[in-house]
Amino acid sequence: MQYLKLTESNGVATVTMNRPDVHNAFNAELIAEATVLFGELAKKPLRLMVLTGEGASFCAGADLNWMRSMKTWTEEENFKDAKKLAAMFRGLNEMPFPVIGRVNGHALGGGAGLISCCDYVVTTDKALFGFTEARLGLLPAVISPYVIAKIGESQARAWFLSGERFGGEQALRMNLVHQVVPAEKLDETIEVVKKSFLAAGPEAARAAKSLVFRVRVSHEVEDETCRRISKIRIGAEGQEGMRALLEKDKPQWVKA
Repeated sequence: MQYLKLTESNGVATVTMNRPDVHNAFNAELIAEATVLFGELAKKPLRLMVLTGEGASFCAGADLNWMRSMKTWTEEENFKDAKKLAAMFRGLNEMPFPVIGRVNGHALGGGAGLISCCDYVVTTDKALFGFTEARLGLLPAVISPYVIAKIGESQARAWFLSGERFGGEQALRMNLVHQVVPAEKLDETIEVVKKSFLAAGPEAARAAKSLVFRVRVSHEVEDETCRRISKIRIGAEGQEGMRALLEKDKPQWVKA
């Protein structure tokens, strides 16, 4: 694997996003790699999985070079790309055993989407979060079913519409994370959480997760979210937002 690191020990898998130079941002290769890996892990008799990031950040969302390439895509090309991203999130969300998010740093955009697919999330008190897509003229569309299921409609309306970043305590209040700890206590806390989850019967834990997901995200909802992000990416505002990001400029709606 090029962009992910995997370790397995005593029924626990640890998956580490390994692009620290770009804050573990997504690109097409990482998405493809993660989708395959999540599918393989789901078939194993594992008890638990921990998801984290290498370096200072958990995941900064979309990679700039990936966004640069999508700027010229057609709506249909964007739709196909969004479906690939959706498959990755779905694979993580539907992991049959417990998934713990070890948030070692900032989790923005798609990074916040990843932790919305985790069953239990521990973050450092220095991490920042945000559904920042609106500030690029885009939408947090693909991640929206998982995020709204996690934080509810009221919080989604408050933060999707502004794209504002927020800290760990706000993330805790809105149920995006479950614990906020000092950075030096992160690993110690993760070990305590792992022990707690491993105290449950393996079959019971899987059955309990299946019970929670009895009403699942439908493929119709997934297609709708992918269509929405595809359309807005090729629109004037989405194009202007991506231009501003790539050129390190302010978009026209901020300049005006």
